[in-house]
Amino acid sequence: QVQLVESGGGLVQAGGSLRLSCAASGRTFSRYSMGWFRQAPGKEREFVAGITWDGSSTNFADSVKGRFTISRDNAKSTVYLQMNSLKPEETAVYYCAADKSMRWPLSTVGSVYDYWGQGTQVTVSS
Repeated sequence: QVQLVESGGGLVQAGGSLRLSCAASGRTFSRYSMGWFRQAPGKEREFVAGITWDGSSTNFADSVKGRFTISRDNAKSTVYLQMNSLKPEETAVYYCAADKSMRWPLSTVGSVYDYWGQGTQVTVSS
């Protein structure tokens, strides 16, 4: 069992930046691909970014390419999401998730991820 805890959310003005962190418990973090998803009020959850277990490959939703980066530190069992040039429409609860299958290519489908954090609120003001 893996527990994921997100942090780093908050209120930021449009055009600003935030860095989200997701800390994992357990000793198998380095075997999991990790993803970030978000869900805005009244909308479906959507994929934001993903990174393979070894950090060698990443993918991003088209809407965030060039503005968001994802990285991980397996020694710290932590994955990060750096978000730049934030937009008001990106206000949402952001979740990290772990996929234990070492899947390739990375999945953008939430249902294949095995573990989820509780989420962290990101609010972008206009």
